[in-house]
Amino acid sequence: MVFLWLVPTILAILFLSGFILWLATNGGLGFPWVAFYVKGKEVRFKLSEIHILRKAAVGAKMPNPVSIFSSVKTLDSTVRTLITDFRARQKMDDPATNVFLTELFEFRKKVGFNPTHFTKGIKTSRELMGGQRIRMTLTGDASFQSTVVETQRKYIAVAYPLGKELPPGFSWKNQKVKVYFWREEDAGYYFESKVLEDFQDLEIPALHLAHSDNLVRSQKRTSIRLDCDLPCSIYNLATIDLATEALETSSGYRGRLVNLSEDGCSLLVGGKAKVGLAMKVQAELSGHLVTMSGIIKGITYDKKKNRSVLHLQASPLSDRMRNDILTYVYDIFEERSDKPPKKYSSLES
Repeated sequence: MVFLWLVPTILAILFLSGFILWLATNGGLGFPWVAFYVKGKEVRFKLSEIHILRKAAVGAKMPNPVSIFSSVKTLDSTVRTLITDFRARQKMDDPATNVFLTELFEFRKKVGFNPTHFTKGIKTSRELMGGQRIRMTLTGDASFQSTVVETQRKYIAVAYPLGKELPPGFSWKNQKVKVYFWREEDAGYYFESKVLEDFQDLEIPALHLAHSDNLVRSQKRTSIRLDCDLPCSIYNLATIDLATEALETSSGYRGRLVNLSEDGCSLLVGGKAKVGLAMKVQAELSGHLVTMSGIIKGITYDKKKNRSVLHLQASPLSDRMRNDILTYVYDIFEERSDKPPKKYSSLES
């Protein structure tokens, strides 16, 4: 009978002990629980996202955990601290570590796609800046790559488009075009325009496009893309079913990695290639070798220089490989030194 009276007490002690243990591993009494969750809701984060950020703030031992909501830079610094700790403790191959990093990178991607807390969008093409890469399409969906040279009051000056070979005598003047671009740390945009002038015969050929005040802010990508310029090795695969993430020891075919994301990449190679080929790519990112296999879904061929940009759609990556790639894409360790090529970047709307 005495034992029955002790059962509630024992259960209460076990519950209290479990709660104290949970509290200790999740921030402890010194963690600003109320301020942290109130701030998270103020900046419109979901409860599940606040939980992930709390784990990151605790793991990184942040002196002021609430500051993780202040900027993307602070979030990246937190992830950097965590990865440094995981590497020091040789935990980078641990499944639980990679699941946690995957959750953090998914949140980081969402912020990159919709950083409404830090960046305002644009409403007119007059706000475009020089150097902005764009993709233009003609009737029939022919796609061309270009770059904004400058924005004037009456027009947008863009570099002469690269893409599909056009018929002899073709002029861009008066052509109606659709323009797509990705504004860094903002969103994807689309607008329709008309080519006002075609300066093909100038020393540096260019087009003048009409302005538009009807920009459509959209986001169709599933991943953040990075323009880069890195050497890589390319290996042909008989079929994509033979793809593995094992590192290759042979040199392979040489190319340049000019665009990278967790979903694929763009490769600059000599000559032509065919859509539908299965390939494996290997490159070194900040001292770490990574591999990616997939199918060539599109090609941009430069006839004058006899070289092509291959757009590869990647097969699903392991958590570890994806995290290594995203660590580089988001420049978590601020150690990228490559400069993206200006003429051969992949632009997807």
